[in-house]
Amino acid sequence: MTDRASVSQIRRLRRYRPRPRKRPRYKGPSFNRMIPNLLTMLGLCGGLTSMRFGLEGRFGAAAVAIVVAGLIDGLDGRLARMLKTTSRFGAEFDSLSDFLCFGVAPPFVIYLWSLQRGHAYGYAPCLMFAVCMALRLARFNASLDGAPKPAYAYNFFTGVPAPAGAGLALFPLFLGLEAKSLGFDWLLQASQFPLFCAAVLIGTSLLLVSTLPIWSFKNFKVPSEFVLPLLLGTGAYAAVAIADPWAALAAAGLIYVGMLPFSVRSFRRLRREAEAPRDDPDVERREIA
Repeated sequence: MTDRASVSQIRRLRRYRPRPRKRPRYKGPSFNRMIPNLLTMLGLCGGLTSMRFGLEGRFGAAAVAIVVAGLIDGLDGRLARMLKTTSRFGAEFDSLSDFLCFGVAPPFVIYLWSLQRGHAYGYAPCLMFAVCMALRLARFNASLDGAPKPAYAYNFFTGVPAPAGAGLALFPLFLGLEAKSLGFDWLLQASQFPLFCAAVLIGTSLLLVSTLPIWSFKNFKVPSEFVLPLLLGTGAYAAVAIADPWAALAAAGLIYVGMLPFSVRSFRRLRREAEAPRDDPDVERREIA
């Protein structure tokens, strides 16, 4: 009896034994799938912050905020493809963020820095730039659902991409900040002249909506003999960017504009090679016979 009583006692105690809690399962996307959208959100905050810095007269900080937004824009898309988390929501969110960071913030800062002295005429180039940026982004989104392009065309953008357009629009600001740091008052006044800033905005607007083929550098292959010079040049540019960032950013805009003719020539050469008629080996055998 005592053994049976002890066994029943043990069974009774096991009923009140604390059981391990099950880990709750939540429905929704994993954190990895949210990382690209979080980066896009940070870029959007950078564009908004640049506008705030412009209102406060802190134009150097405003330019840095736009540059940071451009760097983030270059990362979120590549990270989404690496993590295989591309989605229609992410693409639309990225386009809206690009429009604010690169289509609204740069002309807004340039207007506060220079073009507001032109009153209504100073506002017109800013409006033109924002409209052209919206058209450029809309054309890019429409091309995603369009017919497939030739293989050689995937290495080129149609028109200047949004981050590069923002950098070109800010060229007068980069030049003016560099002139201010060097004490060149004449260069500062020239870079802040409303007509100069308006011409830069209008020219960049036309490049945005143009059909020029621009290197995308996504699948760009560097010949082996140019690898070492490219690495040395990148290191030299990084050193200049650390020592004198405004001069480096202004020089990057000039280098990018100087690269456009070579990009167009490369595209035309690739198109000629792709469209050239190929020799039929059967015809060559008949001619030899």
